[in-house]
Amino acid sequence: MEQQRTVSGSSQSPRSPSSQPYLSVSVTDPVKLGNGVQAYISYRVITKTNLPEYQGTEKIVIRRYSDFVWLRDRIFDKYKGIFIPPLPEKSAVEKFRFSAEFIETRRQALDVFVNRIASHRELQQSDDLRTFLQADEETMERLRSQETGIFKKKPVDFLQIIKDVQTKMSDVVLGKEKPVEESNAEYEKLKHYIFELENHMAEAQKHAYRLVKRHREYGQSLSDLGKAFKLLGDCEVDSLGKAFSELGTKSEAVSTKLQKEAHQLLMNFEEPLKDYVRAVQSIKATIAERANAFRQHCELAETIKLKEINLDKLMLTRSDKVGEAEIEYKELKAASEEATRRYETMVRRMNEEFLRFQEEKTNDMGIAFHEFARGQARLANGFADAWRSLLPKLDACSPVSQ
Repeated sequence: MEQQRTVSGSSQSPRSPSSQPYLSVSVTDPVKLGNGVQAYISYRVITKTNLPEYQGTEKIVIRRYSDFVWLRDRIFDKYKGIFIPPLPEKSAVEKFRFSAEFIETRRQALDVFVNRIASHRELQQSDDLRTFLQADEETMERLRSQETGIFKKKPVDFLQIIKDVQTKMSDVVLGKEKPVEESNAEYEKLKHYIFELENHMAEAQKHAYRLVKRHREYGQSLSDLGKAFKLLGDCEVDSLGKAFSELGTKSEAVSTKLQKEAHQLLMNFEEPLKDYVRAVQSIKATIAERANAFRQHCELAETIKLKEINLDKLMLTRSDKVGEAEIEYKELKAASEEATRRYETMVRRMNEEFLRFQEEKTNDMGIAFHEFARGQARLANGFADAWRSLLPKLDACSPVSQ
């Protein structure tokens, strides 16, 4: 279930000179490269655009999964408060890593991921997105290597660990029972909704998975039954042998329909549900970032109050440390103002993002449920037509009056 997305939503042809600005991306042609533990899948990423900041109207590059991870990490770090689209997970089971079905579901998920970024009003302006869509493979490899290794990858994380330890120590000294948390009725409602949505979406996805599995098992059973009926037909003569053969052939045909429908159910129903489970988890990561931003904003504000009191005391006593304290106060105030701007930006973005998320979810789930219902109707009609067409051929050997 792929949709071509553009920055304007226009359906005009990309070749039309009067068309609106567009940025269309396709992730295609997965190819396995390498052997053993070094093996990986590469993809052709095709970009078509008329945006002036891009190099030409069409660009084709080769990317691997780790390149998509690089893009996701970069924009998550730079666009705080925006719900960053999720990536498909890696397969933990080696034998499934390079199965045709796993490769195709991942390709589809990567296509959705990059197009969500490309169609986002702010994210589509990212320099990192342009790099991802245009840079050659050597450049991407160099960029990836700059952020790998225990001390190079996300050094901010190590600094944050230190800050968290310092905060916890301060809490103990000041007698705080827990870190400062944002108290806002609307925000609490949003968080409650997200956590509930994750649970219900995960439950729906679990049962969709079971439905796909049962379709496949039923299809395999019909295929095996069809083979058995054909063997019985070979052992019999006259109308009974022909009836067995006809029944075997029809069973195998129905099995093929069922297996095909199981694949469609996977791609058009289960995978979109799974994608939204990941999307909600991504939103939870943004919620955690907002909590950190609020905590830093509050802690710096409290620290400034203490610094102001200390500075007043030094000025009253005409201490020679006044100059040093004033510099420290100004630096701290600048940091506090920046923390406040960062937090307020996240709040504004999250409010906008939540509305956008609801609209996208309504549209995407509507398509998924429509595909599910249409697929089940198609399957039921196919079953009925197949078995109904067989009945006249069984009349010759059946004592049942029609």
